[in-house]
Amino acid sequence: MLIVDDQKLFRAGLSVILDAQPDLEVVGEAANGREAVTLVDELHPDVVLMDIRMPELDGVEATREIFSTARVSRREKPVRVVVLTTFNLDDRAATAIRYGASGFLLKDSTPALLRDAIRTVHAGNAVLAPTDLTTLLEGEFRSRRALPSGYSVLTEKEREILAAVARGLSNIEIGQQLFVSESTVKTHVGSILRKLDLRDRVQIVVFAHEHGLAS
Repeated sequence: MLIVDDQKLFRAGLSVILDAQPDLEVVGEAANGREAVTLVDELHPDVVLMDIRMPELDGVEATREIFSTARVSRREKPVRVVVLTTFNLDDRAATAIRYGASGFLLKDSTPALLRDAIRTVHAGNAVLAPTDLTTLLEGEFRSRRALPSGYSVLTEKEREILAAVARGLSNIEIGQQLFVSESTVKTHVGSILRKLDLRDRVQIVVFAHEHGLAS
């Protein structure tokens, strides 16, 4: 993973915590967003821990550049970004999520929470409570965009599952609600991602709010 923060001591502390885990490895550090964008292209990390407020290029704009169409098209594997904030429900964190981040963590989170969050986003999930994500995104999308053509090819069941994912339900919860197996839900989620050209479940939530499909 790549650690991005303008405080060298903070970066060093995170590196020690994360490198102590057998399944986690810090491949680089960056002191600002501009360095982060460059190192993502060079080092191809699986996960980026991105501070929001930094000189030269902040974490929000760096996230937008990392997930720009041109850069994403050149990657052989996906990258996940977790933004680090100093207070809960940061509006700038919401913008970073809209640009492609998989969620946010408070900078004073425990080491255990940090490690779990990294593993969670690596698996394609969000690292904040569904209610928090909904609260953040409601402020981001005051106007609704027209639905893309890809939405019309979703089956009725896929649209039901998209709405359930947008409400923050897990695959198990969705399966119980719709009386189907968890594996069936996973298959439908994969189909939704493919048809709408989305990267992960977080993007499904963003898509639903962006197009007025979240209830």
